[in-house]
Amino acid sequence: MGRRDLLTTVIGSYPFPGWLEYATGHLEEFGEADIEEMRNDAVISAVHDQLAAGLDVITDGEQTRYDFNLSFYGRLEGISGKPFSPRRFGPPAHDQRGKYAVTGPIRSEHGLGAVAEFRRLVQIAGTAGPVLKASVPGPYTLSGRIDAPDRWKITEQLLPVVQRELEALVAAGCTEITLDEPSMSCYAHREDPRRFVEIFNETVRPVRGLCRLSTHLCFGNYKGRAVGPRQYAPLFPAFLGLTVDEIHLEMASREFSELELIRPIAERGIDVALGVIDVKSYYIETPDDVAKRVARCLEFAPANQLAFAPDCGLSQTARWAARQKLNNMVAGVRQV
Repeated sequence: MGRRDLLTTVIGSYPFPGWLEYATGHLEEFGEADIEEMRNDAVISAVHDQLAAGLDVITDGEQTRYDFNLSFYGRLEGISGKPFSPRRFGPPAHDQRGKYAVTGPIRSEHGLGAVAEFRRLVQIAGTAGPVLKASVPGPYTLSGRIDAPDRWKITEQLLPVVQRELEALVAAGCTEITLDEPSMSCYAHREDPRRFVEIFNETVRPVRGLCRLSTHLCFGNYKGRAVGPRQYAPLFPAFLGLTVDEIHLEMASREFSELELIRPIAERGIDVALGVIDVKSYYIETPDDVAKRVARCLEFAPANQLAFAPDCGLSQTARWAARQKLNNMVAGVRQV
């Protein structure tokens, strides 16, 4: 599939409008027609901000999800309907994200909902403008919110569920899909990275060659906090075996540490999307900042294999800041 040099893109999520934040905590006050209207309006808002910035690739901002993946658990059978949280008070951190108990074989009779999200995006954004991208959490990342002694066994149960979702997205006309696996980079320091590669490649096997596939490898961003050692070294060179068209790396929040890793990725024939916007910081990067970062990346990989994005999804960043960051990111890339 053809692409132009120095693409600008996003990972998936975008901040909720303030009114949607309020509404999600008071759903009992609304009827189903009200809720459907809010879903559409929220996606319209996210699409508007991305189009106004001038991005080459956009998403629906994951406006109809709770967090980037938590909504999916409500679509799974074989787990408890309500998560339990080990800690509810004190500074926000990942241990406040509830876990689900296993009640039986894990499956999903009606899919994960990503296809409906994509169809809504097509209806709102059309197909004549930027590329429309869908993002689906991978089975290993999804397994992290399920309480079980063997995470790999849960991952294996989730794998066919995610596979069917990817196949359904392709059947719906989606040409760009991110299989989002941040948990792989969060836990690579204590697991065999080759096992991650095997799981990932098996998950995408049915759609390989039928769409442009990417993966997002970061270190966690719940409430703007990481959850693992922020080093990519444990993943490589094993992750050069991923059957993807593009690998996204978190760079801005890490002061572009390990930037040299993009050279062997590009030499392997895999495009690289670089995080040039720090979603954990409220410093608003200027276009000149972004242009300098892009120039550094060009020292290690050719322009036709590079894309630029925020480090992670923008859902944990205030919308006013997210909007300015995206505008300046596109402006900086265009300078180069």
